[in-house]
Amino acid sequence: MSITPHILIADDDPVVHESLGLYLDAENFTYVSAYDGEEALNMVQTEKPDLIILDLMMPKMSGIDVCRIIRKNSNVPIIMLTAKGEEIDRVLGLELGADDYIVKPFSPREVIARIKVVFRRIHDVEQGNHNQSILRFDGLEINLDNYQVKVDDEIVAFTPKEVEILYLLASHQGQVMSREQILSQVWGYDYFGDTRTVDTHIKRIRQKIDTDNPKYALITVYGVGYKFEATT
Repeated sequence: MSITPHILIADDDPVVHESLGLYLDAENFTYVSAYDGEEALNMVQTEKPDLIILDLMMPKMSGIDVCRIIRKNSNVPIIMLTAKGEEIDRVLGLELGADDYIVKPFSPREVIARIKVVFRRIHDVEQGNHNQSILRFDGLEINLDNYQVKVDDEIVAFTPKEVEILYLLASHQGQVMSREQILSQVWGYDYFGDTRTVDTHIKRIRQKIDTDNPKYALITVYGVGYKFEATT
């Protein structure tokens, strides 16, 4: 991340750009504006933003599709903006790899607070012990430095949140963590969203790490949450 964080605001409403721009200026963040999905994708390549504020509904290409394309080759943090009542699409956005979401209408102060939380989490990971950022089990490697997961020495495609959830559980082997704990620790704040998104993430992680003779597993503890266990 650059010394002065560079933000991409992708929203078709000029008022959003104006209001957020004032607060970003006050925090000494630089920013650029995109007003449709195609322009947003182009600016991801040309501007190399440190974080993207991405509206769910935009002309030419939706925020969901923009998020999906970005996540094919980038872990840049994404905060998704959604209108009230778009819960299903909002959850889908999180499952595709958005780091956070904020419901419109919103307070620009809240957006700035969420941005700082995301940057603080990234900083904590970067400043951590690199040896502790790589977990290895028989047939499984979780690398939080480059957000890669290997199953039987083969890289498997994971979204950033899937990597973080798997790393969180695997680094607390045998410890049961509630859905609320996972949301809070992985998303980096007291998350008030639908805890079912954790269940969906866990289901997808299981599908990706499943082997014919598994020596590790994500176990459901009914009524409580999940835990990671390895036989070696």
